Order: sequence, then C-alpha cells, then structure tokens
Amino acid sequence: MTVLLGALLTALLSIGVLGAPVPYVVLGPGPTVDTLGQEDGKEVIQVTGRETSTSEGQLRLTTVGVQPGVKLRSAIQGWLSDEQAVVPRELVYPPGETQEEVEQRNAEDFQVSQTSAETAALRKLGYEVQVVVKTVATDGPSAAVLRPGDVVTSVDGEPVPLASRLTELIRAKPAGTALRIGYTRDGTARTDTITSQEQDGRPRIGVEIEQQQPHPFTLSFDLKDIGGPSAGLMFALGIIDKLTPEDLTGGRVIAGTGTIDDSGQVGPIGGIPQKLVGAKQAGATAFLVPAANCAEAVGNRQPDLPLVKVGSLDEALDALEALRSGGEPAYC
Repeated sequence: MTVLLGALLTALLSIGVLGAPVPYVVLGPGPTVDTLGQEDGKEVIQVTGRETSTSEGQLRLTTVGVQPGVKLRSAIQGWLSDEQAVVPRELVYPPGETQEEVEQRNAEDFQVSQTSAETAALRKLGYEVQVVVKTVATDGPSAAVLRPGDVVTSVDGEPVPLASRLTELIRAKPAGTALRIGYTRDGTARTDTITSQEQDGRPRIGVEIEQQQPHPFTLSFDLKDIGGPSAGLMFALGIIDKLTPEDLTGGRVIAGTGTIDDSGQVGPIGGIPQKLVGAKQAGATAFLVPAANCAEAVGNRQPDLPLVKVGSLDEALDALEALRSGGEPAYC
C-alpha cells in the first residue's frame, strides 16, 4: 500500500510539474503560401487594370509558427524534436511589450514588406520611382527654390532613384554645404543650389518628400494572419511572374524567404530551420536563401532540397533562370 501510494503521489506530482508554465516559446514550421495562387478563394497578389500571366509552378513564402504559452511538457517535446526549437520567451516577446504589441508590430512589418516588394519589382519592370517634394519649410533653405510637386532627380550630379538615396546624399556632406539639386517642375528639368542647414544634429534642406511610382494598373495583396518582413522576396518574385509572360518557376515548386528593400537587396531573416521543414513538407524542389543565412541553412538542410543563395532580386531572378534551364545557380 505504501509503494502504491508513493507511486500515485509521484505520478500526480509529475503531472503537475509537466503542466507548469515555463518562460519559453516553441518555434515550429508555419504555413507556406503560394504567392501566385489563392488563399481563402482570393488571389494573394491582385492586379487590376492589366492582364496577368499564369504559371504551372509555385512561388511559396515560408513562415514560422510560434507557440507562446508553453508548459514544461511541450518544452521537453520541442527540445527532443528535429522540427521545433525552444527559445527564451524574451527573444520573441521582449520585456515591456505585450504579445498583442509584438503581433501588431509584426503586422506592420508585413505591410512594409509588401510595399517594398512592389517598389523593387516594379523598378525591375521599368517603372521608376519619383522622389516628390511634399512640403517645403517656409523658413528652410529650400524655400526660395523648391515647390510641392517638384521631382528631385540628383544631388551634385548623383542620381536620386529612391527617397532614401536623397537623404544619404544630403547627409554625406556637412551642414552648410552648397548642394547642386537637380529637379523637374511641370516636365522641365532644372538645377539650383541649396545650402544645407543643421537640424536635429543632421544636415537637411528643409523639405518633406514622398516616393511615387506611376504605373497604369493597381496592385494589392490579400493575405491575413502572417506577420514580419521575411515575405518580401517571394512577394517581389510573385509580382514579376504575374506581370511578365514567362513562367519564372519552370513548373516547379520554389520556396524561399528573405526581406527586400526598395532597391531590391535581400536581407537575412530568422527561423530558417523551421522554414526549411515547412518548405519540404510543401513539396518544394528548391529553397531561396538570403546570402547571410546560408551557413545556418546548410547546418539545417533538408534532404533533396537544394539551397540557392540570393543577395538581391536580380540574383533571385538569375537563380530561377538557371533552375529553369538546367544550369547551376549559386548554391549555399
């Protein structure tokens, strides 16, 4: 009887301990989504005002699933799993931020990734960005020169293809520098000198700018319950595939991940091990990996899933061309 009671108490204590919450989260493979396809009966990438092409294959973005409320039992299972990772909770939900605040920030990052993907893809298709003056400070250095609606094209002869480039060129020289600013007004090219002034510790020319990218159609995205910036690359490729007659996939299922900026540069992301598992489960035959994530991807590679290294949108397009033609892309 003593032995039986002792065993029962031990079991009950074990159950209680295993059911206790722990300060960790479990990361696992999340859903993958074909950016060329549909989710919930709607096109993921929607184009209005222009015909689009169809593809035989898929371009799948990959995600990481997060299990936020973890008990010891789940943590132990995650530690023993080849498909999951157990990490301290503060790495995903920083101290001082609620889970809702983190999820809101991830949703905002996801929106930014779509905007940057659109900008990079359309630039690749020949739709250039215009850096447009939105407002001019009445007491600023540009007050007597620039007007709202002017399109800034250069600084000291250096082209301004993006709003971020204008900021870089102005900040590259100390406040008080006379800058030759090229711009167009009502279709007429002009050049004038504007002397930068220090404001908030940085050289400025006293204008607020915005990016515009005129094109004769509209683009939108319809995808919910996904957050973070890492879908940018696959969105950009999906846009180009839909707006060009060539099937970028060559009929294959291509998965991938990576941030993208307006200039088309691909940046690193987190969760590569879980994304590789998700891609393999989705039937991918190749995985596009940001160059900075190659070492981690190689250490967590999945059988028969080639890892293709990409550092930019151009490199990703070259890699897809090599895969279609039977060539050799740059592998990790």
